Amino acid sequence: MAEQDKPDNAEAHAKADADGSTMDRIKTGAFERNVALTRMGVGAGAKIAGHTVRNFFRRGESKDEANRNFYRAQAKELADELGRLKGSVMKAGQMLSLYGQYFLPEEAVEVLATLQDNTPAVSWSFVEPQLIDALGERTIAKLDIQRKPIAAASLGQAHLATLKATGEQVVVKIQYPGVANAIDTDIRTLSRLISATRLAPKALDLTDVFNELRDMLVRECDYVQEREFTETFYDRLADNPRFIVPKVYPEFCAQRVLTTRYEPGYSVSSKEVQALSQSRRNALAQSFAELFVTEFFEWNLVQTDPHFGNYRVRIDPDGENDQIVTLDFGATRPFDKSFVESYGRIVRGSLQADRQEVARGVLDIGLMDASTPQSFLEGFGDLTELIVEPFRKPFDPMVPDRLYTPGGAYRFGDTDLPARVGQTAALKMMSKHFKIPPQEIIFLHRRIGGVLVTLKTLRAELRLHALLKPYLDLN
Repeated sequence: MAEQDKPDNAEAHAKADADGSTMDRIKTGAFERNVALTRMGVGAGAKIAGHTVRNFFRRGESKDEANRNFYRAQAKELADELGRLKGSVMKAGQMLSLYGQYFLPEEAVEVLATLQDNTPAVSWSFVEPQLIDALGERTIAKLDIQRKPIAAASLGQAHLATLKATGEQVVVKIQYPGVANAIDTDIRTLSRLISATRLAPKALDLTDVFNELRDMLVRECDYVQEREFTETFYDRLADNPRFIVPKVYPEFCAQRVLTTRYEPGYSVSSKEVQALSQSRRNALAQSFAELFVTEFFEWNLVQTDPHFGNYRVRIDPDGENDQIVTLDFGATRPFDKSFVESYGRIVRGSLQADRQEVARGVLDIGLMDASTPQSFLEGFGDLTELIVEPFRKPFDPMVPDRLYTPGGAYRFGDTDLPARVGQTAALKMMSKHFKIPPQEIIFLHRRIGGVLVTLKTLRAELRLHALLKPYLDLN
């Protein structure tokens, strides 16, 4: 394998294993997982009591700083324990960080957001029985499997293997034993733990949020569905030379096992990709943006996990046709046509300064209702008009001049848009009228945010207005 074809996450996890950070097993029983989290909840209660007493004697900024440090420490302890347990409760913690921006302290969201899918691997002896139970020894005998995983996540890990009959290299993704069966218990326990750590407001009913987390976890543990999504993307992108989707090997797939062709590549943030010329980085960025727009507006089917590990870059040694490798379709979500149309109204209205169009889309989606004050709708319009900044026409007066190239391309590498969006949201959206968005919005924005981060990482210079015109009937 050429040096450029070694995936960064594979190297990292091989190193982690060599350093002895591989875990022998994870706690899969409901009782032992409950004990671990309940023990933490009891400890959190004692810390809350001590913090409350100490804060009684503090004033002003001293009290605010103490609160921030307290929330950060509580969240760090929670994240550490979830990371040790892995499985559905860790994945739920990751997802909670997405919802948490609407009701958790900023410090807690920052800590939970660090629960990424690059955790220490679990020993082969722990996952091998799951593989045997799923495929049977006769089928497994057709594979030469490396026992050291090339990647490990919250729900499972991936092992490189070779098909003995053909010599093809494949990746066998194995779900950790007991993960799917622990979802209900994990969600209930995490819900109690969020309450015990006082990270969420006492009066806020999070029942719907945790029900949505449960539904999402059930989907992500269903490797049969993930296989179907992988095959769908494989078929739809088969004739597009800019993209590579791994081929699925059905004989080596089951409910908790998924086997696909090994498709190596570089991380978008790698030094090799960063060293590419501006035009080549622009071409990759344009492809990333076009793929998302096609998924949402054309297919109504979006891979909502933008983690850099799910998108690799295959560098063309001849310097002409770099490709994007798309991996891991477990977080793929279908969107109703009516939702796509309503969301399109918000985008179109934001680009054309049509507040009535924005309001229609917002009400259709259910972000607000008929009782929402006009002033709040106007504040939301201010926010969305800012968010669509990269998709405006060249030299739009609403965009700072410094963010355009002389040719009218938007400079993603220089933009401070996320900071401006955050400031505007804090100023305009702090209101009892704003609801926690439905999961469709949460996970769509997760992907949109990932696309924008990718374009910024590539330091892209693009004109994206034309990309939306066919779907939104723009001028």
